[in-house]
Amino acid sequence: MNSVVIGSGFGGIAAALRLRAKKHNVTLIEKHNDLGGRARVFKKNGFTFDAGPTVITAPYLINELFEMFNKNPQDYIKLTSLNTWYRFVFEDGTKFDYSGNEDQMKIQIEKINKDDVGGYNNLVKFTKKIFDKGFLELADVSFDKPFFMLKQFPSLINLKSYKSVYSLVSSFIKNEKLRRMLSMHPLLVGGNPFTTTSIYGLILYLEKKWGIHYSIGGTGNIIKGLEKLMNEVGIKIIKGNEVTRISLDNKKIKGVELDNHQNINANYIICNADPPAVYENLLNGNKNNSFLFRWKKNRMEYSMGLFVYYFGTKKIYNDIEHHTIKFGKKYKEHLDDIFDKKKLNSDISYYLHRPTATDKSMAPEGHDCFYVLVPVPNNQSNTNWEIEGKKMKNLVIQKMEEDLMPNLKENIVEDFYLTPNYFEKELNTKFGSGFSIQPKFTQSAYFRFHNKSEIYDGLYFVGAGTHPGAGVPGVLSSAKVLDKII
Repeated sequence: MNSVVIGSGFGGIAAALRLRAKKHNVTLIEKHNDLGGRARVFKKNGFTFDAGPTVITAPYLINELFEMFNKNPQDYIKLTSLNTWYRFVFEDGTKFDYSGNEDQMKIQIEKINKDDVGGYNNLVKFTKKIFDKGFLELADVSFDKPFFMLKQFPSLINLKSYKSVYSLVSSFIKNEKLRRMLSMHPLLVGGNPFTTTSIYGLILYLEKKWGIHYSIGGTGNIIKGLEKLMNEVGIKIIKGNEVTRISLDNKKIKGVELDNHQNINANYIICNADPPAVYENLLNGNKNNSFLFRWKKNRMEYSMGLFVYYFGTKKIYNDIEHHTIKFGKKYKEHLDDIFDKKKLNSDISYYLHRPTATDKSMAPEGHDCFYVLVPVPNNQSNTNWEIEGKKMKNLVIQKMEEDLMPNLKENIVEDFYLTPNYFEKELNTKFGSGFSIQPKFTQSAYFRFHNKSEIYDGLYFVGAGTHPGAGVPGVLSSAKVLDKII
């Protein structure tokens, strides 16, 4: 069997390896000159900046890819567990070090609101139930049949999937600071905590199950290790060429055409690309699509966009943790602006990543390395990022100086930023969304774009836009689905 994988994010690489383990002849095609998709790497004057995912959970999903070929993962990648997972900083300066140490967690919760300690215990127990069902049982199965989805409804109702993550957390936790902290996980996969189905509350327990890890040398070193493995097992890798068309025989795929006019025949095509971009740009648009599918595609709501500011400093900020999340004054109102009103707001919340807290190799000696990620509206907002990008950069620097990093501006020696325009142009995401479609209940499982195309025979999807969704465990699990349907 000949299989072509389009796109080399974690989902595409995992799909290529899983198909190769099934003895397929696999060709992986990447439009950029480097692999990784959202997990690309930027190097600037001795600084190494991971473009995207920095929180590594469920590391067994990565290890499996090596073990399928009887390889030792430690010969390729080096993962280390973090003691402090996130430092949360609230608007009043309150700090909370979030970790897997339950005793320390409860001590800190008690300081904020002692009445919430019991609620926290009960929340963890409930998210374990969601995790057991939503992740262990359903994350790597295909939801391409409506009957299978219907069978899950009783369990999903029992797990209160009709609630949002914030609503679920609020039913256990009374303090607003703690509610924000314990409901933020949907933002890691592109969702609004006030509208994302409570099923995504499983992320809270998933982190507790396996901890949070960091890849020495950055997340990009995981991609390097996987690329080495792909070369060893005989996967053909084409870089620097983009797929311009998927060729068809009626509704059966035949292969792909590249921008250099090369044609590659295939029995299966696996797209690690935003599904709407594939259907709209690589196939026949709406020509062969049913009314119901067109309705489904057109009604989809997409994740927020991301403004990502990368910077290196000549000062070392030793008091900044590996992962820091700073909340603005408002929470729901700010999220409403991003997701619903599609407008920028100066009252930003942000995620600050400092890999040099764990790994000094990411910056020149005597320097520090960072990126800060700010949720912003996607390009449905029609924001002019040529103008607003610089304004946002200055705002972010100002906020970080005030909140966490004194004299930051004068210590920056290297910097650049990415806007939703990058995600739309370079990663081919609809509206420049950071995580494809939102993880609402009506856009989850069967209601997402299917792993096996609803329209075309031989076409499959992995990655953020299909089941089970965004995030490294999600996209790796989407590749595991292929084991059961190809």
